Amino acid sequence: MTNKTKNIILILSSVLAFVLCYLLAISKTIDLKSEYDKLNQEATLFENAPKQVSLLKQKEKYYDSLINKYQLNGSSLQNNLLKTINTYADTTNIKVINFLEPHSITKNDLKINTYQFTLEGDFNAILKLIHKLEQQTKFGEIINFHLEKKTNFRTSKNYLQAHILLKSFG
Repeated sequence: MTNKTKNIILILSSVLAFVLCYLLAISKTIDLKSEYDKLNQEATLFENAPKQVSLLKQKEKYYDSLINKYQLNGSSLQNNLLKTINTYADTTNIKVINFLEPHSITKNDLKINTYQFTLEGDFNAILKLIHKLEQQTKFGEIINFHLEKKTNFRTSKNYLQAHILLKSFG
């Protein structure tokens, strides 16, 4: 045998030895390591379960306090929204012109209601009402706010009408 064939046999046997080592030992070690990592992740999830349960109970208490605070317990959201708008309109110079039935959509097991109403009055008073609806009462978010300047031809006076769309989830 020449040196060249000895070197080729040595290289081929080394490659074959590496392949056999990988198949018999290293691949199984890598599989076991990935399984070990998955089991460790599951173990940490089970360790955190009591903490998550207590956090969920705290969130439930918080949301119950919000429901009591904003008086959403007995009647529907639509009635509470209309009640809030009317009480604010009584204290300011705003008229509720129109309050339509909500438009409901169910998307990915989530019910989305859109309330449409029209107000007439002073710009600042309407703006304060919108701020109150969105920030203080948490009924939902204003998705559209359209203002129109109209004229009463009998009295020749201008007035402002606001068409508002409020979207809420639940």
